[in-house]
Amino acid sequence: MTVPKFKKFKIEAYKPGKSNIGKLKNIIKLSANESALGVSSKVKKVLNNKNLILSKYPDSKAQVLRKEISNKFNCDFNKIICGAGSDEIIQMICQLYLRASDEVIVPQYSFLMYRIYAQIVGAKVIFSKEKNFKVSVLEIIKKVTKKTKIVFIANPNNPTGTYLSKLELLELRKKLKKNILLVLDDAYFEYMKNKDYKSSLDLFKNKDNVVVIRTFSKIYGLASLRVGWGYASKKIINAMNLIKPPFNVNQLAQIAATEALKDKNFINQSVKHNITEANKVRNTLAKINIFSNEVTANFLLLNFDKCKFSANYVFNKLQSKGIILRSTEDGYNIKNKLRLTIGSKKENAKFIKEVKVIFN
Repeated sequence: MTVPKFKKFKIEAYKPGKSNIGKLKNIIKLSANESALGVSSKVKKVLNNKNLILSKYPDSKAQVLRKEISNKFNCDFNKIICGAGSDEIIQMICQLYLRASDEVIVPQYSFLMYRIYAQIVGAKVIFSKEKNFKVSVLEIIKKVTKKTKIVFIANPNNPTGTYLSKLELLELRKKLKKNILLVLDDAYFEYMKNKDYKSSLDLFKNKDNVVVIRTFSKIYGLASLRVGWGYASKKIINAMNLIKPPFNVNQLAQIAATEALKDKNFINQSVKHNITEANKVRNTLAKINIFSNEVTANFLLLNFDKCKFSANYVFNKLQSKGIILRSTEDGYNIKNKLRLTIGSKKENAKFIKEVKVIFN
């Protein structure tokens, strides 16, 4: 049988955080930065509605959801586009902007889908060095050439948990050439309470050469429904709408996301839980020389360099007890570190208990 020839990609496929371990039951999954508190009661209520019509296509333009986003974040309805997760927004940006001769700059330790989607369309990915796992504005500027088309930044950054301050972000946009698109990923912005931080949307709402990306997969707990959104100039959004799949965000996702935006209490509870629990975990681990970044998002990058056991040893020991963390060697190539999602109180207590057992 002859298989027609297809393009071959020299890329490393994205490996999601593990979800299961052999036949072990009651797994504690702390590998994918998912919501510790699940979803809002408002979302649960609307998804239990028996009158949902699933035989009809969803609104292709996600107008009700975009209206709610516009109201919630005080931004222009016509400058919003929704996607099947923020991943799809990243994909559309790459399809819209990049050709084979173009270059994309990403920090060396950044969300893997930026480089993957850029490589799929044939662009060259240039990595800027980080300093102590923090994005460096200077190092990004050093990598700019005539071929640079896009710079991707997640702020706070995944998987390192570090961030650029308001002043650093403003400096980056100022120093980049105006014809270079700056794409800023706000996936974890809700968790950020540091005084020198400002969300990308708040900073660049009226900039024509910035695209801001947001997601419902993290603090809102809608990871399984796949819904995210992007904010950019009308020209960019209109062009993205031309290449957007017609019914890319399903009806349940649109309804759930709309309701999720209305529940301030759930978000406040999630933020409070994250700050309290992350600091508790962080302080406990520091006593056994496992150090991490300050609390910024709903995860910590655990550093085992000064610890008596290696990251791999602890990773495997925890897995044998049904607790899954994220190895940062896969894809990110960060040695002797693990990424830990902040879970529920019960999950975090179990994690701490098992770590103490490992370290006697």
